[in-house]
Amino acid sequence: MAVTLNASTTTGLVQSADTSGIIELQSNGTTKTTVSSSGLAIGQYNPSTSLVTSGTAVSASSTSVDFTSIPSWVKRITVMFDGVSTSSTSFEIIQIGDSGGIETTGYAGACAIVSNGNSTGVTQLSSGFMFQNGGSGSYLISGSIVLTSLNASTNTWTASGSVAPAGSLNVHTVGGSKSLSATLDRVRITTVNGTDTFDAGTINILYE
Repeated sequence: MAVTLNASTTTGLVQSADTSGIIELQSNGTTKTTVSSSGLAIGQYNPSTSLVTSGTAVSASSTSVDFTSIPSWVKRITVMFDGVSTSSTSFEIIQIGDSGGIETTGYAGACAIVSNGNSTGVTQLSSGFMFQNGGSGSYLISGSIVLTSLNASTNTWTASGSVAPAGSLNVHTVGGSKSLSATLDRVRITTVNGTDTFDAGTINILYE
């Protein structure tokens, strides 16, 4: 059954070209049901779990930037940075959490600096996914880090991605994992010492 969907259609009925089925469309986040010509439901489509959703871009300031109320069905989160810098030299990290709050221990992984194809320094950290481990806080960091749900039964998430400071030949790349005590619903961007402040740039997330 081949059906062409019009993204501008907010609600209505679309019949397949071979008249074997009808797909009910609505854009309010409710479950959609594919109905056969006999009127029997043969499948469901839920756009709230299928579309990429953008958070609200935040001007980086204070000691941390939090994104909360992330839906329980989310399986991937992309954290994006544009020209982000801090007030001092403590390196930047991503932390995740659930209804009990942000978790600050139990992270496994490392961050490496790659310069001209060679790794010039690798640092491990258990308090967050560290995505910058060298240079100055005045560097303007841009790039993306992707958080992916590895195992829903253990609430385990992985992190991977890279950022690059403007005006530098270095790339900072991260890989790691973390198991939460419950379903993820929040992400925090902060620094290792938790006291340095963000003083420039924009941070946002996409989730799906």
